[in-house]
Amino acid sequence: MEVAMDLTLRLRDAANHHLARYEPLVLLAAPLLALLAARILHAAAAAVADRGLRAVLLALAMTAIKLLPGVSAYIDAEKRKVVDQLQSGGTSTKSTLRTELPTVGLSNQVINDLETLKVRDVNWQGKCSGTVYIAGSESEGHFALINKAYSMFSHTNPLHQDVFKSVAQLEAEVVAMTAALLGSKEKSSGGQICGNMTSGGTESILLAVKTSRDYMRSKKGITKPEMIIAESAHSAYDKAAQYFNIKVRRVPVNKEFLADVKGFKRCINGNTIMMVGSAPGFPHGLIDPIEELGELSSRYDICLHVDLCLGGFVLPFALTEWTGGLYVSPTIAGSRPGGLIAGAWAAMMSLGLNGYMENTGHIMEVSKKIQRGIEDIPGLFVIGKPDMTVVAFGSDLVDIFEVNDIMSSKGWHLNALQRPNSLHICVTLQHTVIYEEFLKDLKDSVDTVKANPGPISGGRAPIYGAAGKMPDRGMVRELLVEFMDSSC
Repeated sequence: MEVAMDLTLRLRDAANHHLARYEPLVLLAAPLLALLAARILHAAAAAVADRGLRAVLLALAMTAIKLLPGVSAYIDAEKRKVVDQLQSGGTSTKSTLRTELPTVGLSNQVINDLETLKVRDVNWQGKCSGTVYIAGSESEGHFALINKAYSMFSHTNPLHQDVFKSVAQLEAEVVAMTAALLGSKEKSSGGQICGNMTSGGTESILLAVKTSRDYMRSKKGITKPEMIIAESAHSAYDKAAQYFNIKVRRVPVNKEFLADVKGFKRCINGNTIMMVGSAPGFPHGLIDPIEELGELSSRYDICLHVDLCLGGFVLPFALTEWTGGLYVSPTIAGSRPGGLIAGAWAAMMSLGLNGYMENTGHIMEVSKKIQRGIEDIPGLFVIGKPDMTVVAFGSDLVDIFEVNDIMSSKGWHLNALQRPNSLHICVTLQHTVIYEEFLKDLKDSVDTVKANPGPISGGRAPIYGAAGKMPDRGMVRELLVEFMDSSC
């Protein structure tokens, strides 16, 4: 004991003697600076682990460059030019918007005003990728039936189920019928599937992510949740992550542009609450290896969300061997339009299984014809092997965004994609009578770009091309935020 005490005293004396040469302020500041340096190193290591060394170094370099005199102002001016060019495609300006109520009400004149505004819409029938999924026009057939059902229940609100009992029943039946399409009658489902109708795909994704977060917090006590998604997953998952404070681990797709199961496995840790698979993915229309992701999530006891935004009412009628599940929860919105529920119920009941089978057959047939037609156009190639109704295509010969600008001038509205630069068309019933015109216009557009390469006046090819090549994705994000703010 005495030896230990003696050793302690000698060490203390030696330390005091060594530190006596330093100012007291230095001795006070040194541990604080060491703590600060440790925190910086820890943050840097976390950033590298999350975003990769290249992305972190690039972000630091861009930050340093922006500090140079004049650089930040130049970048802001260039962003302003891009935002102005993006806004130039709009048909309305702030100067034409009404900002005050009329002193005297317009009464039925408002219908005429609405019709005048509606005429300004582009010709969307068969010319848009996705967008409208019903065949025909608003005044006939299935289209008119759904509109009538909506108008009958436009005043209802399922929040008040004691008042609008009819809407509550319609919603319950829509959920039950949808669940049956996705396997609720199978023994493996347990038969305990419930759900609610939402305003659209984004709200459904938000609910799935929030439910997984809450469930895993209750089950495993996870307070710093993370979710794993493929690069091809919908951007709404990033929105959900921002809303619910969840860290996103984004995994690059494999050579077939599908979710990389091995990459997902490498990202799993004690904070993982969920993984996401798409059936199909929005960009390229390819179905991720859902069964493998399901086995992985089961093995590690984490949630799996399957995004069926584009496939929910196609897959059950197009791939008979496919099995799926339903994962829904109470909605974010309290009040909801009952007309949407009535419209959905009317659509499902009026078509029936045979109607869905017939419509799906037409859509799938046209999708394959469009795929083959694109493959026959010299200079174009189809991305991956489309499983469903989304066909993505690019080119190694011409600027695909210049092709898109030519197609836009012909009245077509396609979706522009990046990494790789490409376009896609989401095939609907609207295209079954006009697909030949689409293929002809696409071939003519490719030939036009071959003969006269370079952007056309008012086209957006330079913007899309620059955004795709821009190494600093943060700058792209800033550009889009500025565009959104300036549109308010």
